[in-house]
Amino acid sequence: MGTVNRLIVIVLFEGVDLLDVTGPPEVFSLVPRETTELVGYEVVLAAETPDPVTTAAGVRILPDATFDEVGARAIDTLLVPGSVEVDGERRIHPVIEPGTVARVKALATRSRRVASVCVGAHILAAAGLLDGKRATTHWSTAQRLAADHPAVRVDPDPIFIREEGEVWTSAGISACLDLSLALVAEDFGEPVALRVARQLVMYLKRPGGQSQFSVPLEQVSTTRRVEDLRHHILNNIDRRLTVPDLAAYAHVSDRQLTRIFKTELGTTPHAYIESARVELAGNLLETTDDTLERVASRCGFGTVDTLIRAFRRRLATTPSEYRARFRVTPVRPIRPIRPVRPVRRTT
Repeated sequence: MGTVNRLIVIVLFEGVDLLDVTGPPEVFSLVPRETTELVGYEVVLAAETPDPVTTAAGVRILPDATFDEVGARAIDTLLVPGSVEVDGERRIHPVIEPGTVARVKALATRSRRVASVCVGAHILAAAGLLDGKRATTHWSTAQRLAADHPAVRVDPDPIFIREEGEVWTSAGISACLDLSLALVAEDFGEPVALRVARQLVMYLKRPGGQSQFSVPLEQVSTTRRVEDLRHHILNNIDRRLTVPDLAAYAHVSDRQLTRIFKTELGTTPHAYIESARVELAGNLLETTDDTLERVASRCGFGTVDTLIRAFRRRLATTPSEYRARFRVTPVRPIRPIRPVRPVRRTT
């Protein structure tokens, strides 16, 4: 009896991001060697024609089949990568080619599940596959996705999201590996995904709710006043920070402060402060042995219960689970070998 393979079709088009295409097959290719069962994946790169496709990195890829050829088969997973263009003002725009959208929409009807990598979510949305669903994408194009497709509930924070109807979306670049590990875990179980992750020297499937970016690295605001507020929050994160306190610091009214945060950062003061505190808490959980009480105090949560609720709300996990997954164990320095002193013999 031969190996039972699940057919994964990866969509190719001109200018596609190289890692979006090559990252997932690296994960899928390790499954057969990490299980005793005769199971695995058949990965097929499909394009409009059999001609080589030039990626955004300039590397040319030769398709395995055309869209028409794979359209005649039963597809287990349709994987849609993405690509962006940068205009003269360095603004980022997702590539959404109508022909590719039409092909994805047609192939999706023959697929058990559909998944997008990075800005490939824009292609799924254009094909109507994300309507009424929660989805994520690279943080730099999340606002564009929400504006172009109001029927999609865009969440720019998680590294991947799974929705009913077997539709998956993931964040940018390296998140394609996390998405692929999650698919392996669903298909063949967590132990197999764990062994694959170890081979790749990766964590086992970072929680989908884990943030894809750091709060201090969010989109920079356009006013000095908001930047000063952001720095004030980060420098006083362990203290009580209320809207009236921040408004007084910025010399504005409470209502005006809320409006400034919504306009400049797309969130509320309370949500921003909580995100910053969770960010710091995650760092402490990863790099220190501080108790949860100490972490809560250092981050301004006050109590462990408040810390736990914030983690569940922001990362869909608990502080203890987060530490168990992401704890960075410091490497012990190698002690230098001391030279052996010659033993003096007495006569």
